[in-house]
Amino acid sequence: MRNNKLFKIIGFIVLTVSCILFLLIPVVPWLGFSGGQTAGIAAGLLISGEILFYLSLFILGRGFYDKIKNKFNSWRSKTKRSNLPAGGKP
Repeated sequence: MRNNKLFKIIGFIVLTVSCILFLLIPVVPWLGFSGGQTAGIAAGLLISGEILFYLSLFILGRGFYDKIKNKFNSWRSKTKRSNLPAGGKP
């Protein structure tokens, strides 16, 4: 039981770090690096963020993945419904 709780905490920490890496990408151009360095740093942040995100999904398990997928699908369906004309038919 304790081991499962530790894995969950580690998974959420890894997920948080991956989100922080994604949020840092738009900040990189204002740090004063050259164009090539900016592109390299942004690519590194993107790749690291993706790897850590999938690692967190692996650690947290299938149930957490299903929760994320359901929230995304419900958000996506709400956006599609709000784009319909007033009559409700496309």
